[in-house]
Amino acid sequence: MSIPTKQYGERRLEHRDPEYEATVKRTYEEYAYVLDFLPTGISSHDRHRHFAAPTVQVVGEEYFTLLELELKPGTDVALHEILYVGRDKRDKVERIIGRISYDELTATAKVELPSMLEELVEKRETHFVDFFNRAQPITPRMHALELLPGIGKKSMWHIIDTREKKPFASFNDVHLRAGITFPAKYIAKRITEELTGESKYRLFVRGT
Repeated sequence: MSIPTKQYGERRLEHRDPEYEATVKRTYEEYAYVLDFLPTGISSHDRHRHFAAPTVQVVGEEYFTLLELELKPGTDVALHEILYVGRDKRDKVERIIGRISYDELTATAKVELPSMLEELVEKRETHFVDFFNRAQPITPRMHALELLPGIGKKSMWHIIDTREKKPFASFNDVHLRAGITFPAKYIAKRITEELTGESKYRLFVRGT
């Protein structure tokens, strides 16, 4: 059975397939990485965000959820340290205070976020290389690849033509064959745009 297609400019592109859609469904985070550690808690004009207990701001490993966590008494953590935040017993985290927006990050957390995101993208290289191999149009005039900073229609078509000949195997393969110099950095920048609310489309970040 042929795969349904739709018109995209002067060429035809496949719709998203169900298997690809299944890979981007969002659930809760299991692990998160420390962006800032506040030993005496957070003081805020918003009474709902005033905490006297040791607090950390973190970014989730899978879906890049921004969270505030209360640590167990006497617990110390380092920047970029991984913490278990899943539903089972946690060794350092007392409780998850809640999700926060990019604007609620501390100055330190905002500085650490870009490098942390790039580390996470590199760590999950196979997952994001698969994005280059399987990304599809999101509207009749916009392809998901075009949402990456620095990729226009010319680069988008080059990526598509190249992957049709042979799927990409690594970030280096994307660089060598598609001419995308820093694939991980492009994706990390896109994730930042989604976290800051600069784009209405979400490729990698879980919605509210």
